[in-house]
Amino acid sequence: MNSRSKTVTFSLALVATLVMAGCDDTVTAVEEHGDAATVQLVMSGQVIATFTFATNSWVGEMDADVGVETPHIDVQFLDEDGDKISYDADFYLQVDVEDESIAEFEQDTPGEFGGHLHGETAGETDVKFSLMHGAVGAGHADLVTAGVHAHVK
Repeated sequence: MNSRSKTVTFSLALVATLVMAGCDDTVTAVEEHGDAATVQLVMSGQVIATFTFATNSWVGEMDADVGVETPHIDVQFLDEDGDKISYDADFYLQVDVEDESIAEFEQDTPGEFGGHLHGETAGETDVKFSLMHGAVGAGHADLVTAGVHAHVK
């Protein structure tokens, strides 16, 4: 094998190793805590909505009044046995509201697993929750729910 072939082979092997090492971190962290089967939105100790990954569907909805902030809503990822999964510090929650002129979701601390729904104007919009891996604001999604309906009256 000539010098150029050895360099190309070494470079490809190095890139493949780095890619696999990067993937291993994500897989290990999720396997370590179990795969999420459901996501629950809990407000004032009551489950207000549950998302099931197997069916990609929600049971329940979010409600807010115009100009009012809801009590804190905890977003909990649960395993197949219904046990809450505690993720490492390099996981965080990202919340995306389809139409922020209707409602906004404010996290007290960026990336925390919860926050408050603010009613902006009367209407309906959808809210998606993403389990993110990496630095807050720069990570990648490991899990993403379908949108749960948020009603503002």
